[in-house]
Amino acid sequence: MKIPGIVKLDSWLGQYTHVIEERMRRVEHKKYALAPSGKLSSFATGHLYFGLHRDSGDWVLREWAPNASAIYLLGDFNRWEESEEFLFSPLKNGNWELHLKADQLHHKDLYKLSVHWQGGKGERIPAYATRVVQDDGTKVYSAQVWSPEREYKWKHKAPGKSEPPFVYEAHIGMATEDYKVGQYREFRENVLPRIIKAGYNTIQLMAIQEHPYYGSFGYHVSSLFAASSRFGEPEELKMLIDEAHGAGLRVIMDLVHSHAVKNENEGLGLYDGSPWQFFHSGFRREHVAWDSLCYNYGKNEVLHFLLSNIQYWQKEYHFDGFRFDGVTSMLYFDHGLDRNFTSYEMYFDGHQDEDAICYLGLANALIHENDPLALSVAEEMSGYPGLAAKLSDGGLGFDYRMAMGTPDYWIKVIKEKADEEWNVAEMYYELTNKRVEEKTIGYAESHDQALVGDQTIIFRLIGKEMYFSMDKLTQNLMVDRGIALHKMIRLLTLATAGNGYLNFMGNEFGHPEWIDFPRLGNEWSYQYARRQWSLAENNLLRYGFLGEFDKTMIASFRENAIFRGESPHLYHDNVDEQVLSFERDDMYFAFNFSPTNSYPDYGLNVAAGKYRVLFDTDEVRFGGQGRIDHNIVYRTLPAHPHSSGQYLKIYLPSRTGLVLKKEKIKGVFDTP
Repeated sequence: MKIPGIVKLDSWLGQYTHVIEERMRRVEHKKYALAPSGKLSSFATGHLYFGLHRDSGDWVLREWAPNASAIYLLGDFNRWEESEEFLFSPLKNGNWELHLKADQLHHKDLYKLSVHWQGGKGERIPAYATRVVQDDGTKVYSAQVWSPEREYKWKHKAPGKSEPPFVYEAHIGMATEDYKVGQYREFRENVLPRIIKAGYNTIQLMAIQEHPYYGSFGYHVSSLFAASSRFGEPEELKMLIDEAHGAGLRVIMDLVHSHAVKNENEGLGLYDGSPWQFFHSGFRREHVAWDSLCYNYGKNEVLHFLLSNIQYWQKEYHFDGFRFDGVTSMLYFDHGLDRNFTSYEMYFDGHQDEDAICYLGLANALIHENDPLALSVAEEMSGYPGLAAKLSDGGLGFDYRMAMGTPDYWIKVIKEKADEEWNVAEMYYELTNKRVEEKTIGYAESHDQALVGDQTIIFRLIGKEMYFSMDKLTQNLMVDRGIALHKMIRLLTLATAGNGYLNFMGNEFGHPEWIDFPRLGNEWSYQYARRQWSLAENNLLRYGFLGEFDKTMIASFRENAIFRGESPHLYHDNVDEQVLSFERDDMYFAFNFSPTNSYPDYGLNVAAGKYRVLFDTDEVRFGGQGRIDHNIVYRTLPAHPHSSGQYLKIYLPSRTGLVLKKEKIKGVFDTP
């Protein structure tokens, strides 16, 4: 075997070459063991066999329950009572089957399974159920027959482009301003146009897979194949994705394969009476931090289940990819909780779940087999080498890694340092320190940073003054500071981001409050489980300034293809003066983080040429003071008479970031 590509790029991995090669072999061997044709898509078809399906006009139900001794179908149609007419027949390999006539089940009928095993029985929702609903009165969950007369007819193809992602992270339920659970239809009608107008090209939808507890943010999944019914009907989700495609946006899904809810009636916790059907047995069964269950990725049946789930969402709902949740938890026996990852040994010391690593490789192979342009993004915080490198190079095959250290860094700076202590050299290092073999998606904050008990960046910067002084007529230094730094933090994060950018809905305009779903502790209030879009639309308030800045920033960076070229090139990082400047492709960035000092005619080293300001954070339309003259054409000057070095002399106001673009000159260089 050739030396893996990630080892060639990082010589420190050399001593672990044999481990990396073994992981590569393991994925390849498992792939052909599961799919001798080499096509994983031919293996990932569990959803087409198991569950409820039409069969020549009639019905067939199939289940995998190897520990079961009998299975009955219960529902409206038999008064929820066990009967021989609805008794499954056993097949080979722990499979069960039931055939019914066309008139025995109808669209929207409710049903469950009564699963018997030696010593017990329990009501279960089928593992492959594609529609699960909750009774408003009893709060009990049931599967629901979903067989409308007309199948949804897709109008638009996926965008079919590989433009770097500008991701708008969104949650359907809390995307409404009303005190309720938002709906797919409402999101399509009211929020999708906002995302299009804001300029993002990718939507990341959270909490799509059915989950019994709304407050879990969708991360305690019970029914992997069911689009959450609390947001509406399946066709309404398809219509949302279809319309997004028509507008040129890709739609990816938060996929939760890292763990599952412990619930037995709604979930898979004790599906056929055995605790180890889908999950580990013994001490590895329960996740010590998440109160959930851990899949056993070493079982082919579990691989079949999870890989089929990926293919189902790609084929049935036309999702353009996935953001994998909790990858760090999957990679290590201790879920990454008991180590600080300060040495490479921690990635290769034998405490890794090799079955999970193999699964992730297979998952990414399948995703890109189905759609070569699909997006596969990993939420991973241990820094696992090669996570977002190609499988053929010794990686796990993700397209992107979330730059999870960036929001943590910004929180640390805001909380622990006075404004005068913000170190621009440290900022640049932290924001550009990335592994060379992989692409990353940068972000200043996601939904994680706004959960109850935490605060958004804007709230950390302004605090309680947001409630009293965000109107345009009130002068408040804390508000002025917060708005200025909010824009600078976002601009610097995006300008230094590796290969993509993410924003959680509402944060672009500085949504003022945290996220807290209805629960007993807040008297089941929706106060903080919604987005107050009207704040950004109210011309008397300052939120619109931040939204306009974000829109301009996204549009400019997409138009200038900020991620097409190489990484940023640092020119200047004066810690004492708090001035930072760097170049990326033909865009030039200058930041003055000083809270008090403005610098007239500040000299910055640059490449020779002429520069114009594209936009700056201090513009009046962005809530600033308008101290930069955009009509000026900046021409470089020689550093000294006999030097080839060049510099710009520009005005750098306090707490301001500038974006300049170097003009292209044809023919002989026009010296200043």
